[in-house]
Amino acid sequence: MKNLKGQISESRRLAILLAVSGGFMDAYTYTFRGEVFANAQTGNIILFAINLSEGNYAKMLQYLFPIIAFALGIILAELVHRFCNIDNILHWRQYTVLLECIILLSVGFISQRYNLIANSLVSFACGIQVESFRKVKGNASATTMCIGNLRSGTQNLFNYVFNKDKECLRKSLIYYGVIFFFALGAVIENIIIDFSQQYTIWCSCILLFAGFLLMFIQAEEEDKRSGKTK
Repeated sequence: MKNLKGQISESRRLAILLAVSGGFMDAYTYTFRGEVFANAQTGNIILFAINLSEGNYAKMLQYLFPIIAFALGIILAELVHRFCNIDNILHWRQYTVLLECIILLSVGFISQRYNLIANSLVSFACGIQVESFRKVKGNASATTMCIGNLRSGTQNLFNYVFNKDKECLRKSLIYYGVIFFFALGAVIENIIIDFSQQYTIWCSCILLFAGFLLMFIQAEEEDKRSGKTK
C-alpha cells in the first residue's frame, strides 16, 4: 500500500486500541497464566533473579522464557520492517499486527498446563508491538508499558505548570491518555476472565484486528486530505 504514511501508525485512535490490548495482555498472563508479566519485563527480570538466587530453577524458567521471547519479538518486527517495506499491498506494521493476532489466537487454545508456552507467546507478541509502534502523534511512546509514558507525561506536565507551554500540556495528556487506556485494558480483562478463561486473550485479537483495519481507513482519510490540498 503506497499511500499508508508512517504517521498513520502514530494516530490517537490506533494508540487507544493498542494500549487497551497491551494492558489486556499483561493482565491476562498475570491473572490467568501464573502471575507472569507479558509486557513488564523489568518485573520478570526481578522475579527471575530472585528465583535464581533461591535455587528455584523451575520457577526461574517461567520468567526467563518470556524475557527471551519478548526480545525475539523485537527482532522479528525489525525483520518484517526490513523485508516487507517494498510490498505495495500492506504496510509493514500491518503485517506485524496480523502476526500478533495469529499468535494470540493460538494462545487461546493452550491450556493452563502449558502456561510457560502461552506466556512466552504473549510476550513474543508484545515484543513485536513495542518495536512496531513507538510513537503517538510524533511523541515517543509505548502502548505495552507505562514507565516511559509516566516519566514523559509528568515531565511535560511540570513544564506546562512552570512555563505555561500549551504544547507541553497536549503532550502530557497524550502520555497520560495512553496510560489510562492501558489500565482500562487490564480492568476489562479482570472483569471477563472468570467466565471466558483462556479464551479471554481473543479480545486482544479483536482489538488488534480493529487496529489493522483502522490503518486502512486512516490511510484513505489521509489520501483525501492530500487530494484536497493539491
